[in-house]
Amino acid sequence: MNTAGHPEATVRRGLELTPFRGLRYDPDRVGSLAAVTSPPYDVVVRPDGLLHLESADPYNIVRLILPQADTPGARNEQAAKTLRRWLSEGVLTADPEPGLYVYEQHDGDGMLQRGIIGALRVSEPSEGLVLPHEDVMPHVVADRAALMRATSANLEPLLLTYRGNGTAADTTAVIERTAERPPLFATTTEDGFSHRLWSITDPTELARVQSDLTRHQALIADGHHRWETYRRLRAEHPSPSAWDYGLVLLVDTARYPLRVRAIHRLLHNLPVPDALAALDGLFRVRRLEVPLPEALAALADAACASNAYLLAGDGTFHLVDQPDPALLARTVPTDRPTAWRTLDATVLHAALLAHVWHIPEDDPTRIAYIHDTAATVDKAERDGGTAVLMHPVREDVVRDLARQGVTMPRKSTSFGPKPASGLVLRALNL
Repeated sequence: MNTAGHPEATVRRGLELTPFRGLRYDPDRVGSLAAVTSPPYDVVVRPDGLLHLESADPYNIVRLILPQADTPGARNEQAAKTLRRWLSEGVLTADPEPGLYVYEQHDGDGMLQRGIIGALRVSEPSEGLVLPHEDVMPHVVADRAALMRATSANLEPLLLTYRGNGTAADTTAVIERTAERPPLFATTTEDGFSHRLWSITDPTELARVQSDLTRHQALIADGHHRWETYRRLRAEHPSPSAWDYGLVLLVDTARYPLRVRAIHRLLHNLPVPDALAALDGLFRVRRLEVPLPEALAALADAACASNAYLLAGDGTFHLVDQPDPALLARTVPTDRPTAWRTLDATVLHAALLAHVWHIPEDDPTRIAYIHDTAATVDKAERDGGTAVLMHPVREDVVRDLARQGVTMPRKSTSFGPKPASGLVLRALNL
């Protein structure tokens, strides 16, 4: 019985990952595969970063995931036209048969990540199969949904994690056997990461992967807004359809642990002196005349004892910690587990943003969410705003809260390495 189109469905049947005909760049038509890739759309936040990617190659994927035009409608139509043109010109071509894709990333520091890319059946939260751990911003979901409707494509995979059991028959065993073969391609991007991709088309191997994954649930590591977009678009289309599935990368973190980093906040139009003045009597504030790495080390030490943040933007750093218990008592909701109430992101959003600085968390004119630490500080100094640097949350805390059905404040974590965009795409009309 197909219950995928019904929100009331509670039948747990495990993760359903299906093969698809991947769209990939023809290496003979582009300058290099590295030059046409991009970080995920929400990591490319600075105009100079966008221009750098656009100038790297005329076919860089950023022209699809972040099209530039005067209005949202024009941007999405431009992306759709660009995709159609690249397909007609053979810049992007579909693989001859459906498959799952093994994807590997590694860097010079010993980080090795392998996972499997496929089309995952979109499920409802009540099914408990794909666990979110962060809230989403409605305007971002609307933006991504409009882009996917216009292009009829999943342009970049989400990053999902699960916990394998290490047996010889599980998905990781198939991945590691596949990685012994010559890849479809290998490239190294300017961030120092090497990328390799293989396809799995053998029916026996596909069956092993699909059977194993029916025993697992997944945690959304990166891509909450795109997953919510998948859910919205699936609800708009009668089932069964290609919209019942969305493009994902699944990584077994029992075998390949991810890095967990913080996502920082940039508060527009709030100078550092004003931000600090509002904290008087509510937090301890210490000025740090040290370089960024030492300031982050001080933040890590302080975060072991209490909620802690680094404020920057005036040429130095300010360590903010030890919040007033009375402030927390009157601002932090008490209907969630202690692990949630004591999160740095919870206290930041519930106490600082909402009650001290009066900044709406979903107003892009007042606040931005930036992954790169140095970029956040630089932009605050250029624009006269305040950077709020965060300490990362441990993965086990994220997973435990997600299993309890408790979502963290939006943009609380940054799992990585994230899959490069542009290595394999999924067209919904193939």
